[in-house]
Amino acid sequence: MAHSIRPVVHYIATRPDGTVPPTDIYLARYLRAQGETISTVNLVDHLGQVVDHPTPGQKWYTDRPFGYFHMYTRPGEILERVEDGWPIRLFVVEPLGETGNWATAYSPYWLLSHQIRVVEETDAWKAFGHRGAQVLAELAQLPDLARQWATDWAADPESTRRMYTAWEKRVDHTRALTSWAFCRAQYSRREAALQAANQLAGDAAGQAATAAGADSHTVALIQLRARCLVAGQLMFDRIRDGEYEQSIRGLLLGAGLDTPAAVAA
Repeated sequence: MAHSIRPVVHYIATRPDGTVPPTDIYLARYLRAQGETISTVNLVDHLGQVVDHPTPGQKWYTDRPFGYFHMYTRPGEILERVEDGWPIRLFVVEPLGETGNWATAYSPYWLLSHQIRVVEETDAWKAFGHRGAQVLAELAQLPDLARQWATDWAADPESTRRMYTAWEKRVDHTRALTSWAFCRAQYSRREAALQAANQLAGDAAGQAATAAGADSHTVALIQLRARCLVAGQLMFDRIRDGEYEQSIRGLLLGAGLDTPAAVAA
């Protein structure tokens, strides 16, 4: 029986107000510092409509900060060029007219055009890939988790320090985060999602642990635990087969630490 081909979906991430951020972040920052205004388009205002680029640039070369519509076909890479990071809004669009790319060999999940149809707004969690809902759920509970971890540490600092130190050594020795999660994210086109999730997790856990009175060393280990936890959630489906891989996944999810790690769906 013939298998149906999954249709290619094109996405554009916007700022929370619906405006498209510049594709060249650094050039945009430089020009703003010189007092220039960067053109943009608000996709919310054009739902269901065809939109021409207001200031089209060369095909397909970055000669201005926003010279074309930059679309993604792999949701897990969408966050790689978002100017202000999370949160975002996410839109499904249809490229129209001539399309191009910088270099297909290096960016096969990109597509550039000067005209699009704004099909619909979709769930922002998809920017983290198909496990984005689980990742956002984990990020939402991280402040509470980090405060609890800091409280547990304060209640029994010596035992907790030994436990975290042993866990950290295992994470470092196996390269569970820096190699396993990262390489699997690259292979499955979720590298940008992992980088964004790591940043968000570290920030959320660090702020909560610091507010709970934890010292800098404790905060750093709690941040590592948070980053590992969201990485384990994001890459749960890619690190799971075989006894050794399951041990790697367990390390990412906090195996060997007092507070039970969240159970992955």
